[in-house]
Formats: sequence, structure tokens, C-alpha cells
Amino acid sequence: MNRIGANVLLAGTMLVALVTPAAAQTPASTPGQQQTLDNSPLEAGDEELDTPKKDLVKWNHYDGDFFHIRFGAGYLYEGSAYSQNAASEEQFSLVPETKVRDARFLIKGGFKTKRPITFSTGILYDTPTHKFLVRETGVMFTVPEIWGWIFVGRTKEGFSLNKVMVGYAGWTMERTEISDATIPILADGIKWLGYVEEKHILWNLGFFGDWLSEGQTFSTYERQVVGRFAWVPIENQDTVLHLGMSLRHGKVEDGQLQLRSRPEDFEAPYFVDTGKFPADSTNMVGLEAYYRPRSLLVGGEYFLQSVNSPQTGNPFFHGGNVVVSWLPTGEIRPYNTRGGMFDQISPLRQVFTGGPGGWELVTNFSYVDLDSRNIQGGKFWRVTPMANWFLSDNVRLEFAYGYGSLNRFGIGGGITQFFQARIQLQL
Repeated sequence: MNRIGANVLLAGTMLVALVTPAAAQTPASTPGQQQTLDNSPLEAGDEELDTPKKDLVKWNHYDGDFFHIRFGAGYLYEGSAYSQNAASEEQFSLVPETKVRDARFLIKGGFKTKRPITFSTGILYDTPTHKFLVRETGVMFTVPEIWGWIFVGRTKEGFSLNKVMVGYAGWTMERTEISDATIPILADGIKWLGYVEEKHILWNLGFFGDWLSEGQTFSTYERQVVGRFAWVPIENQDTVLHLGMSLRHGKVEDGQLQLRSRPEDFEAPYFVDTGKFPADSTNMVGLEAYYRPRSLLVGGEYFLQSVNSPQTGNPFFHGGNVVVSWLPTGEIRPYNTRGGMFDQISPLRQVFTGGPGGWELVTNFSYVDLDSRNIQGGKFWRVTPMANWFLSDNVRLEFAYGYGSLNRFGIGGGITQFFQARIQLQL
């Protein structure tokens, strides 16, 4: 069976497994009963793939007296088309394309000891290389003496709320350009996550190295230390105000650094790209602010990166985004108080029980500047209105339109219009 046939079979099997049990479910709770704060303890794998809120499938998990274990899976299939002006066509030649964005499975579990210990492992099928890769994998220990948890293994560094969020739970199809260009998706090491409820503060501090990940596409640093601190002065079922800051120092792998990113479109080439240049280390600051009054969410982040590269004049790069999300069907995007991140939408009335599902209308504006000193990686901005339709906790459709402008290759005003759609299945 060829790859296309295998992907279609996988998607069809997941869809049948997810939809069939849903027909026997009763409608979800009313808006007044919706839980919009997640105060549950953190577990290993919480940054890898969301656990659906409603139990539509029974066979994929076990909860016993001494331990629990769960099998999960995720699948994304998407397509993109484009409209370009003359300047954009000089920069890139774009053609419509469809492909698998992500296919992975996850095993999560834990031991019900006096101090709970949890574990996770994630395996991803990497579409560009057609290989299976190890994703977030490790063990998390509960340590109340230091107000939190210790994770050991492969995980996200902890820089930025949007980067820490589960990719399947995001409000946009892809993270912003500055995020993908500057922060590796994963790292190997140890991370301390803390939370003091009465003070409304949370943090994480991580130390990472490349002794296991050397050679992986995300391994662009020999070692790095990353810290994130957030204050949540308003934190209740109706309203959340989150203010945070991240700091990062990294020693560059082999003295060569390259920053690049696609234009929030996995089918497109790298619109901004510095190419490889000599560098010893980087320092970063990230600022984040989000306000969520019930079904509305407004927020944004901005990254600043300085590079220790005397040969190129010590360049400085920056970028960020502003997002507005509204849920007209009455859902409220949950906030994870211990992880300092937002979770996936759970529709109040699922399509498979006769409801409209959950609808989310989003507008996102992003900007990145990779031009500095002797480095000309390009400047790009994009505005993206889009709609997310959550048919259930397990099935989501996304429809996005993007209008972007690129200045690169000595050509300004390269306007590209993006037309994107995606189906998301998760177990």
C-alpha cells in the first residue's frame, strides 16, 4: 500500500473509532456548568497531545488501583492554495498542495504512589523525511517541597505560552514565524515546573543539552537554559488575565546558526531564512499577555533575540503576534493554571449528538524581522482571519485565509494570499 493509501486508511480508521461511540453520548453540559480552569496536577506529556475531555472511547485507557495508562493518537491532513502578485512570484513559485501535517501516537500513564509519578512517550511520523521520530518522552516526579514537579526527558523548553501549548489545541493552524525560527520545538534535559496558587504565580526552569538529540532537526544548540515566569492576577471561571516573561540563553551547535520559518503554512517554503552564519550563543526575552473574559480571548507575544556573532556584527532579531478569538457558540477556552497555558476547546453540543459543535472565529496578526547587520533573512507580516469548527472533542476542521507581505531577496511588496484547510483527528 502506498503512503497516500496508508494515510487515508489511518484517518478513516480513527474517524470511525471516534464518531461511532459518540452517537450514544448525551449532550454536553450547559454553559453554566463548563469548567474553564484546569486545576488538576500536571502530568508527563501534557505538552504533547491533549486528552479529550469527554470519554467517547473506552478501549484505549486503563485506570487501576496502582497505575493508569492511556493510548492516544493524532492525525492532521491539510491543503493550501495561493494567489501571488508579481513581486511574490519573483520571490517564490507556489503551487497548490495537500499533505499529511502530523501523524503520531502517544502513551501516557502513571503510578499511584504517595508522590505520583507519571510518564509519557510520543512517536511522530515525520512527513518530510518519512521517518518515525521520538517526541516528548520522559518521566515527571511530584515534589511538593518545591511547589511543583520535576520532568526528566525530552520536552518543550518552556519558552512562551503559545509554544508550550499543545499544537493540537492552538487557535491558529501554525505558530508564528518568530517562534518557529528562534525556539526549537523540543529539547532533552530536566525541567522544574512550579505553581503557588495563593500567590497566582507559576514558573518553569529548564536545563537542556544535545547528548541524545544531536543530529535531530530540532537540535540547533549544544546546551541551553530557559526560564519562564507568569503572574495570573485574575483567575476564575469567567475571567483570566495572564502576564508572563521568558528568558533564554543558548550555546549554538557547532558555531553555526540558522533562523528560518515558513509563513504559517506547512506546504509553503521557508519565507524568511538567514542561512547559516557563524555564531557562538544567543540570548532571548519573550513577553506574553492574554486576557480571557468568558468566550473572548485577546492576547499576544513578542520575542527579542540578540546573537553573539562578531563576524556578522552581532545581529538582533525580533517579532511577535496579536490574536483575537471569539467563541459564538458559548464555549470558554480552558486555562491550565499549573502549566500557564490554554487548553483545547470542548464543544458544549457536539455535532454527533445533534448539536452545532463549537465554533471559534480567530484573527491573528504576526510579524517577523530577520534583517540585521550583515544578515538579510527577510521581513514578513501576515494577517489571518480563520474559523475553527470543533465537531467533537476528537474532530476539528479549520479554514484559514491569510494575507501576507514579504520583503526579501532585494524585492519588497511580495504579496501572497493563502487559502488553507485542515482536518484534525485525535484519540
